[in-house]
Amino acid sequence: MQEKEVYDYLTAHGVKASVQRVAVMQYLLQQMGHPTVDEIYQALVDHIPTLSKTTVYNTLRLLMEHGVVRMLTIDGKNANFDGVTEPHAHFLCHQCGRIFNIESPSELLAAPPTAPQGFAIETADLYYRGVCPDCLAKQDT
Repeated sequence: MQEKEVYDYLTAHGVKASVQRVAVMQYLLQQMGHPTVDEIYQALVDHIPTLSKTTVYNTLRLLMEHGVVRMLTIDGKNANFDGVTEPHAHFLCHQCGRIFNIESPSELLAAPPTAPQGFAIETADLYYRGVCPDCLAKQDT
């Protein structure tokens, strides 16, 4: 997405689009991976020298509140961020640590199981773990 499109996207979701917010959102939408706060900061600080990690944290929190970013805790150690908010599953390669978006049967993501009496399910995450094709290929050689 171009900067103007990201600006319009954020504005349409009720987010006041600052230079930092547009840069963080654009970076997330351009990444095929799921970066951490540190990775986002390192990628953007050379282009926005006044950027701080606190600004990145606060921006991501705001974007999550407005539903334009998802936080993943698939590996139990890191918070990773995803700019794709449509229902989908994630795959963690336990060898290289990369996280991939993967399609999953829609019935697994669209209709969560019936909640016990008195519970209200608001979100559901579906994670798979295993070995990615690149790591499998390295094993075969």
